[in-house]
This record gives sequence, C-alpha cells and structure tokens, in this order.
Amino acid sequence: MKQLLGVLLMVNFFSAFGQQVPAFNPIPSGPQLAWHDMEYYWFVHFGPNTFTDKEWGHGDEPEDIFNPSQLDCRQWARTAKAAGAKGIIITAKHHDGFCLWPSKFSTHTVRESKWKNGKGDVVKELSLACKEYGLKFGVYLSPWDRNHPKYGTPEYNQVFVNMMTEIFTNYGPIWEFWWDGANGEGPNGKKQEYDWALFRSTVKKLSPNTVVFSDVGPQIRWVGNENGFAGTTNWNLLNIKGFTAGAGSPVTDTLNRGNMYGENWIPAECDVSIRPGWFYHKEEDEKVKTPEALFNLFLKSVGRGSTLLLNVPPDRRGLINAHDSAALMRFRKLRENNFRYNLLAKPTVTIKNNSTGKYTTKLTDGKQTTYEVLGTASNPSISIQLKVATAINTISLREPIQLGQRIATFRVLLQDATGATIKEIAGTTVGRKRILSFPSVMVNTIQIIADNAKATPLISEVAAYNINEGLIEQ
Repeated sequence: MKQLLGVLLMVNFFSAFGQQVPAFNPIPSGPQLAWHDMEYYWFVHFGPNTFTDKEWGHGDEPEDIFNPSQLDCRQWARTAKAAGAKGIIITAKHHDGFCLWPSKFSTHTVRESKWKNGKGDVVKELSLACKEYGLKFGVYLSPWDRNHPKYGTPEYNQVFVNMMTEIFTNYGPIWEFWWDGANGEGPNGKKQEYDWALFRSTVKKLSPNTVVFSDVGPQIRWVGNENGFAGTTNWNLLNIKGFTAGAGSPVTDTLNRGNMYGENWIPAECDVSIRPGWFYHKEEDEKVKTPEALFNLFLKSVGRGSTLLLNVPPDRRGLINAHDSAALMRFRKLRENNFRYNLLAKPTVTIKNNSTGKYTTKLTDGKQTTYEVLGTASNPSISIQLKVATAINTISLREPIQLGQRIATFRVLLQDATGATIKEIAGTTVGRKRILSFPSVMVNTIQIIADNAKATPLISEVAAYNINEGLIEQ
C-alpha cells in the first residue's frame, strides 16, 4: 500500500512541474496512434461482383466480365478528398479470387480481362491517385480464394504470401492492410488452413509501419458488426491468446466492447457500407444512406473512440456514382457546420482542475500532447464556467491515449447559475474521443468527474457544441 501511495505521489509531483505522467500499458504504437487520428476513410469494393450483381462471387466468373468503361481512380480520390475522407482501402482481391492487379501468381486477374486490353492495373492507378490527392492508401486482400487451384492445399499459403509481397513491393507505402477471416470452399471443395503466423511475419518484414486489420489484429480489430458503430463501452484493448481471425475470433460482443484489462492495444474499426450492399447495384441507387444517417454513424464510431470505414463502391463505369457523391458532400457539411465552433474555446470560459485548484487552458488548445492530471483526490474532476448561460447539446472528451486508456466511468453534470444540476450524463470509456449528445440545455457550469479509472485519470481535450437538434437521436 505504501509503495502504491509513493507511485501516486510521484505521478502528481511530476505533473505539478510539467513532467509527463508515466504511460499505463498497453499503449498504442506510433502507427496505431496515427491510425486513430484518421477518424474517417473509405472502403472501395470493386471487382467482378460489380458487373454480376453478386456480393460474393463464386470464382468461376469469366475475366471478361470485368470491363469498366470509364474507370478513373483520380475521380475516386478527388471525391474522397472533397468528402473529407483521409484514405481509401481497396478490395484488391475479394473471395472470388479476381486480382485487380496483374498478379504473377494467378490467372484470374485484370491481365486476362478485356479492360485496357489486359494492360490495366487498378491497384496501381489508385495508389498513384491517393498520392496525388494526399490520401492514405490501403489494401484489402481476402485469404479466401474461390478460384485459385492451390486453395485448400499447403502450397496456397505461399501463394498468398507471394501476392502480399507483390502488393507491398510494387504499390507501397501501404498504410492499412485488411484481412477478413473468410474461409470457405475453394475450387477443389477444400478449405484452407491459413498460416496466420507466416502472414503476420511477412507484413512485419515487408512493411513494419503498416497497421493490419483482422478480427484479432494484430493492430486493428473488427468491431463485431457491419452496422458502423462501436460499443457504448469501447476499450482499445483486446486479449487474443487462443483466438484467430474468422471462426476462431472472440464473440462479437467482446469485439464490440474490447477487454477492460486487455493485454494488447488493438482498437476497433467500424466498417459499414453507404448502400445496403458492399458492391455497386443499380437498384440501390435510391437506397444510399442519407447525410443525417451518416452523421449518426460518425457519432457512434468516431464518437465512441473508434474510426469510421465507410464503403463507397464505384459503379460499372468505374466511377463514384452521383447518388453517393451527393450524400457524401452533405455529410461533410454536416460535420463541418456542427463541429465548427467549440463553445468552450473562448476567453470568457474558465476551466478549473479541481484536483489541483488551478485554472488551465490545456483542455481547449487542440493538442493531444497536453493534458490535465485529475489526480487521486476524492473528487477527480474539472469545472467549466461559462460567462453566460449557453445552449449545449453535445460534449466531446478526449484522453491522451499515448499514455494508455484509463477512464472506466465518468459523469457530466450540466448546471444552472445557482449550481443546481439540470442534467446528469453517465458514461463509460473515453479513449481517443467520446462524443455525447442530448437534447439542448441552457448551461452555466459543466462538471466532468472521473468516477473510476484504471490509473490516474487524464483528460487532453474537452469541447461543447450546440448541433442541429434533428441530428440527435432521442
């Protein structure tokens, strides 16, 4: 007990003199920390399924079926940039085995198609377009292959490694590499025993700064659903011993929430399509998610400490369809208009750290590297005083996750001029960003209390907004 008290006193001593608080493991790597800051980026499902109206191809589709008439990856990147997305991940090979690059290790590729007389390379074109428009470039490569004759045999693992090697060698840098755990039948009716250890070591050797997604990471995990939202409790931590991607993964509830005492920093990514399906289908043109629906997904993904991977499938021309583009541009306007002004970033607003009794400006400086130590007092909290009563319906909090995820439960008290609490909001995890929305309240004071934390609670940013009431789920 005395040893623990000494550590806590040392933490508070360091913070009082502006020193960094020791990290509380596990913590994110540099590439993972940069991934968290991406917030919102695109998935692009494109391939033979685009032309057959299937979602999962059988692998026996003729290569000539792939023949986009106006394919323009620069249009994809230009639209993504205009929509505020920060990167694009393309399905370079889906379950049907068709490769969007001329792989030397398959005969089911763009090389065998009519498109550009077999001289085209979608992966290359998109890689170059992302560089041109300042977007991160990622690749999805399905381990399942319903076309390759080696699938279902030990030799296929090396085929898959060879394909990965082509991708990393010829199209890098690859920011995120995406595996799913799909493991169905191959052309010989067999299922593959994937050599995940070999796959992981290959990526680590070829591109150590690439973050890799699967059900169990090693850097990014599936969120447990394809609806685009993380759990209201969302730990960036996961225990993976004894688990594998696919059928051997943890239950979806665990993937959605993470493990409070997880041994590994493996945060959740929220994948969802802007349409009912993942590939383009003309009959879904009128079923594109509305800007308001997309905004709600943003609140439930980025606003719960995760990221939003939004699928935007090109049509048969090879272009982002106008229906999708229109929704995406309005989605960006909703984000910009509603999060434009932090109502707490004003000289007339004062923020007091109740643990130290001192006032601070660190929590509204826009820097993840500065933070307040709420300490080990009986009331680890901050008080925010507004000069005049202000309408507020959204609060955003951030932890300095480079030092670990700490806060397990917290409360936000919205108070009037007399100090009476008008509304109390209870929350669990904070993480990289936590956004709480509620019906508008006229507020004079905001109290934020860290009720339960795994280590000394820290807060790096706090913001308040009065967003369009129609965007808040009642």
